[in-house]
Amino acid sequence: MARAVEACVHCGFCLSACPTYKVLGEEMDSPRGRIFLMKENLEGALALEEMLPFIDRCLGCMACVTACPSGVAYGELIAPFRARAEAQRARTPLDRVTRLLVRETLPFPGRFRLAARTGRLARPLKRLLPTPVAAMLDLLPATLPPAQPLPEIYAAVGTRRARVALLAGCVQQALAPGINWATLRVLAQNGVEVVIPPGQGCCGSLSMHIGEAKQARQLARRNLAAFPADVDAIVTNAAGCGSGMHEYGLLFAGEPEADAAHAFAHRVKDVSVFLAELGLDPPPPLPEPLTLAYHDACHLGHAQGVTAQPRALLRAIPNVTLVEIAEAELCCGSAGTYNLEQPALAQEIGQHKARNIIATGAQAVATGNIGCMTQIQSCLAQLGHPLPIWHTMEVLDRAYRADS
Repeated sequence: MARAVEACVHCGFCLSACPTYKVLGEEMDSPRGRIFLMKENLEGALALEEMLPFIDRCLGCMACVTACPSGVAYGELIAPFRARAEAQRARTPLDRVTRLLVRETLPFPGRFRLAARTGRLARPLKRLLPTPVAAMLDLLPATLPPAQPLPEIYAAVGTRRARVALLAGCVQQALAPGINWATLRVLAQNGVEVVIPPGQGCCGSLSMHIGEAKQARQLARRNLAAFPADVDAIVTNAAGCGSGMHEYGLLFAGEPEADAAHAFAHRVKDVSVFLAELGLDPPPPLPEPLTLAYHDACHLGHAQGVTAQPRALLRAIPNVTLVEIAEAELCCGSAGTYNLEQPALAQEIGQHKARNIIATGAQAVATGNIGCMTQIQSCLAQLGHPLPIWHTMEVLDRAYRADS
């Protein structure tokens, strides 16, 4: 943490990249301001209670990392600080209950599916519920797809070119299980055998995001043990999960599993990166021309530095015209559990993103993260301009299956 604090020279390049600063215009709601606040608190000059509102409003989108000319590792500062603060701060009984609900449902697909079905019935009572719970109800789809269990192995089509292990995810399995199946089919079409380890679970990213480091380590330990060593890569298809797994080394710093966590993190690749490196089997054209806007999920573009590969895959599909979104570097407001904890601010940020998407004239949107998909879909609907939103793998899958 000290290294990240000392690296900041307070130049201000991060200000224009920070969504909360753009909305609120407050220095303490910028990365530069938050670093100053954390420094003051760590040195004993500022009480935790005074600076927590500003820290809580941070999306953790890492746009500041991309913009920073000094290489400040903001992610290495905000996540440990939130964990440290969570152990010290006093929360109201209502806060504790709502956080318990988030902590004990979102990382577990079965529980989340049950909670989502119950939540749809509770919508008429939304005004009586705590703000985070009401925000969660707003984000739920009108209908929940049935569970689509995954096999333990999905065979390659034709000659096997590679063998990978897939993280199945948690919320995504409940809200959009078709993403995993599209990923399996696309990988198989490209000669990739996929192992889906049955002992895996949530990657722990959501827990890290809200400062629950102990739970994050418990969840991560399960994955350290579950994923096999005899694969070419550990593949993820959710930007938040991939980013969190890349941070396993930071999560386990000083722990007995530190070396194993670092080694694990180095094996993790977003599916778009893996396919781009492997070389894509040319997909057939879509039956009809499609103008597609690509949204950079923050934890793919900023946290993992992956921007070119998804675009290259989508441009490889004949009949697809890819258009860029203005201010593409700005977050959509999803940011893990942010749109549950800061719903008003998340909505303002999300609607700004939605207006920029509408301005492209695109017929649909593609992205690489379930949280972004849910947030953007909600904000486009609020503006009366719903559009189809697909995962990058779903678009590729449509192309491969177009002539079948």
